Amino acid sequence: MSMVCVPIMVQEANNALLDATLAQAKGADLVEFRVDLLFEERDGESLEVRIARVLDLVEKSPLPCIVTCRPQWEGGDYHGDDTDRIDLYESLCTSEFPPAYIDVELLTYTHTAETRERIGDVVSTDSADGLPATRLILSSHDFTGRPSDLTRKIIAMNDEPACSVVKIAYRARSIRDNLEIFEILRDRQKPMIALCMGEFGLMSRVLAPKFGGLLTFASLRDEEMTAPGQPTIDELLGLYRFRSIKATTKVYGIIGWPVTQSMSPLVHNAGFEKIGWDGVYVPMPIAADPNDLEGSDASFKATINQLLLGAHSFHMAGASVTVPHKERASSFLDYYAIPSMSLEQTKRIGAVNTIKQSWSVLEPGYGQPDGIDLDNTDASAIHDLLRCSLGDLQDKKIALIGAGGVAKAAASCMMRAGASVRVLNRTRSRADELAQQLLADSEDGYLGSIHAVDMEQLPDLIADAFINCTPVGMTGGTDPDGLSIPIPYMPSLPPETVFFDTVYNPIKTPMLKAAKERGYRTIDGVQMFVKQAAAQFELWTGETAPIELFDQLVRTKLSTAETESL
Repeated sequence: MSMVCVPIMVQEANNALLDATLAQAKGADLVEFRVDLLFEERDGESLEVRIARVLDLVEKSPLPCIVTCRPQWEGGDYHGDDTDRIDLYESLCTSEFPPAYIDVELLTYTHTAETRERIGDVVSTDSADGLPATRLILSSHDFTGRPSDLTRKIIAMNDEPACSVVKIAYRARSIRDNLEIFEILRDRQKPMIALCMGEFGLMSRVLAPKFGGLLTFASLRDEEMTAPGQPTIDELLGLYRFRSIKATTKVYGIIGWPVTQSMSPLVHNAGFEKIGWDGVYVPMPIAADPNDLEGSDASFKATINQLLLGAHSFHMAGASVTVPHKERASSFLDYYAIPSMSLEQTKRIGAVNTIKQSWSVLEPGYGQPDGIDLDNTDASAIHDLLRCSLGDLQDKKIALIGAGGVAKAAASCMMRAGASVRVLNRTRSRADELAQQLLADSEDGYLGSIHAVDMEQLPDLIADAFINCTPVGMTGGTDPDGLSIPIPYMPSLPPETVFFDTVYNPIKTPMLKAAKERGYRTIDGVQMFVKQAAAQFELWTGETAPIELFDQLVRTKLSTAETESL
């Protein structure tokens, strides 16, 4: 069973011990005392005094601990003499209250024969006698990327008789680096800690139990991470349900760029827990550059190929797809998908927001992919919400603002229901392209009509429903205070007119506030998000989604965030 370790940067012992006690209360198995600064020389004091500070800290620790004094040249804050560090490690390992582990850099340990001998003589690889023993973690860190000599370093650590635990950590360049980390863990010869750092590395930290990692690190607070990409212990144990992850756990995720603010991990992990589903849902960022579409396509294809087709032990069972990859996923994954009615509809839409992968399990944690299902639950969510507000959609006039993946889903389902659709977009050519694409498919069951309209005509447009499918008004977006639909400048409309915003953060966007002030009916983005998420959940699990729980979680989270920002 993988352990949870909370790293604590120690500047003052009393505060560090308070943090260790809090880590214990939050469910940590052990703490790592980073004593880089605690061990630094202060005002010419002796080495004995400096060592005594660290010994006292370890003795009083409420949890088993790792002691690390990381030099500046490997990402730490210690600037002193290496000989002093070796003296510290010797004193710790031979004290009455030794730490559970010391973490020593591979380069430090192998620097001289004397260093190897001094440390090797005081650590233990066997505690069968029941006596307190300190084990040696040999580690290697690279904060720039995957080291070119990674395999050589792992072999060197495995070959050291005194080494009890092999630790490697490097900055991930993409989420594909996580897959290599998982294979390294599967092939381990000794207990191992293997992690990717940075925004692409979260998956490696959360999924350590699935691949047999000895432990993972989680910070006590957001602002106190000791390596880039660390989750907090509350996120790790609560949001990601770390204790429930095992070799058979299915992996799901949110594919997009960026994905850090997505509510999908919150609702799906809570849903899995509610029904007892052996699954975990994690962020899967795939970088995209609007100025390099060819490069973005290549990155997406390479990553999806490995996630879905090349990493059998990863056992990816499904994913949500969000901006800017919905259309990219449709064009690329059609080739691999199992023929079905939902696939045909998704191909007509030209945008995918849901992937499901089926597996033939060969052994625990390893399987053979059987096939990929593609769907677009945005379309069904939009249709159901508008039908609830407007009744029969036949001949209803619908104005869509935007021409991306969500707009395609909305236009397709509205035309299928017989509505008259007007598409408006900042770039008129994209609106024309969307309309022409759906018109080309109009013989395949589309009952309604569609036309592109200049954005300048929006203030004078009359419609039964206006749907914003752009990020205008979104918290953290490029125009959070913007009005996606200029309601104050539009003529008076019937009170039953519906204004629908697909943006869910904030819940009350500037556009929805303006609509409510004038007495119009509204549909907020949370309603749509919850409906499409519930449809995804049911496709993956075959179980009814706890939709009321989803709605409550999202509204509470967003309301709390909004209150804290005031």
